[in-house]
Amino acid sequence: MKKIRISGVPEHFNLPWHLAIDDNAFEDRGIELQWTDVPEGTGKMCQLLRDDETDLAVLLTEGIVKDIVAGNNVKIVQKFVDSPLYWGIHVDASSSFMGLQDLKGAKAAISRFGSGSHLMAYINANEQGWDTKDLSFEVVNDINGAVTALGNGSADYFMWEHFMTKPLVDQGVFRRISDCPTPWPCFVIAASDAAIKKHSNLIKHILEVINIYTTDFKDIPSIDRMLSNRYGLKIDDVQEWMSITRWSQENITPMMIKNVQQQLLALNIIDQTIPFDELVTNL
Repeated sequence: MKKIRISGVPEHFNLPWHLAIDDNAFEDRGIELQWTDVPEGTGKMCQLLRDDETDLAVLLTEGIVKDIVAGNNVKIVQKFVDSPLYWGIHVDASSSFMGLQDLKGAKAAISRFGSGSHLMAYINANEQGWDTKDLSFEVVNDINGAVTALGNGSADYFMWEHFMTKPLVDQGVFRRISDCPTPWPCFVIAASDAAIKKHSNLIKHILEVINIYTTDFKDIPSIDRMLSNRYGLKIDDVQEWMSITRWSQENITPMMIKNVQQQLLALNIIDQTIPFDELVTNL
């Protein structure tokens, strides 16, 4: 049995991984897949890949592209979710901010620099026509930190996945004032160059297994109830989320990588673009 370490956020998108692990689908191929939940998100997982604390990660496209351009020795090996991620833009429920226009010049809570919550603040500001140089940030680590920061006023708004944050909206902790979808497929699977060199064949098997599970995921009987119970989401919200979510069994294309890099470059999130084969590999 060969051990492979993988990291991902503890969110509904990743349930196929847990079902496959529970079914011993990786063990059947001689692989002990060790999953680590990373509630801090993509920025933290980029660091885990850099520090050789994980072999694989399921993380946001824009975050890993930024980090590879910055020198992380990692490659994207496949798209995981083909549809956009819907980032809810949230304020404290008692906040005086009522619309997006009120957030110009306000401070964004982010899980960490390089995270999706950080990078999407730039995407949102650009879409609103704001000067991105005016953005300011408060690092809060995770969604619980954001609750505290928005509650005590150390930050003004927080961008996080719409459906995972909705329970806080329903409870009257946050108020969502808008959504900002990613302009590209939201999640990819990335592997460190060291893991690819050492375990290329095992990673191929891992991708084959997870692709079987994501292909049939929506057809699993009562999957909406399973998601609702496991992640504390209302069944109607789960069904809406499933209707707009598409998993992928293919790798990301050169055109999509070009689009991501060009947008990140225009926002000064990266200072150069790099060739496709330095970002992506086909196993």
